[in-house]
Amino acid sequence: MLIIENLRAGYGKVQVLHGVSITVPKGKVVTLIGSNGAGKTTTMRAISGMIKPESGQIRLAGQDITGLDSHQIAKSGLAHSPEGRRVFPSLSVLDNIRLGAFARYTKARPRGDVESDLQKALEMFPRLKERTHQLAGTLSGGEQQMLAMARAVMLNPEVFLLDEPSMGLAPILVEEVFGMIARLKAQGVTMLLVEQFAAAALKVADYGYVLENGRISVHGPADRLRDDPAVKAAYLGG
Repeated sequence: MLIIENLRAGYGKVQVLHGVSITVPKGKVVTLIGSNGAGKTTTMRAISGMIKPESGQIRLAGQDITGLDSHQIAKSGLAHSPEGRRVFPSLSVLDNIRLGAFARYTKARPRGDVESDLQKALEMFPRLKERTHQLAGTLSGGEQQMLAMARAVMLNPEVFLLDEPSMGLAPILVEEVFGMIARLKAQGVTMLLVEQFAAAALKVADYGYVLENGRISVHGPADRLRDDPAVKAAYLGG
C-alpha cells in the first residue's frame, strides 16, 4: 500500500535520512520508533510532501508520489496528522473536521459519501460530537489530538500518517488516544505511526521499524521487537 525505498531527505545542507526503506501493507499498522532527533518526523514530512526528498522513491497504492506537493499527495489518498496537532484554532470543531474532506468536497478525490463519513467520525469521537460548535482553540490538548485524527480520517485515506499522537498528553489521555488508534485499526485503516511511547506503539502495531541516526537499524513483527533485548533496553525501559 505504502512503500518507501532508500529515502534520503533533510533540511538545506543537513541530511537527516540516509536511505530509509519502509513498507506499510494494506490494513496494517506499522510503527516507526526511535530516540529524539533520529529522523522520525522528517520521514513523515518527506512522505507527505512537507519537505522534498533528495532521492529515493515513495509509492502509494502503486502510484509514484515522490516529490509531489502535499495537496497532490492528499488527493492521492494520504492523510497526515502532524506532530503538534495543528488544528485551526479560530474555526469550530465541525469546520476543522470538514476541512479534512476538502479534496472530497471539491471532487478532486471522489470517495464515498462525505456526510455519512462525517457522522461516523463524530460517533467515533464522541467528545468532539459534544463540542461541534466550540472553537478548536478552546479544546484541551487531548481533544485537539482527537480533532486532528478525525480531520485526517475525513479524507477517507488509503494510508493515515499519525505523528506523535501522545505528545504533551496526560497518561489517561494517552490511553484514550491509543484506544482510538485501536478502533481505527479494527476498521481496517492502514496506518504509519510515529510515537515516543514505544511500548504503547508496539502493542497496537503489527510491524515495527527502529530508526537510529536516520537509518533503519532493526525491523520486524511488533511482538518480536517487544522481546528484542536491545530494543527493550533502548526504548522500552527494560
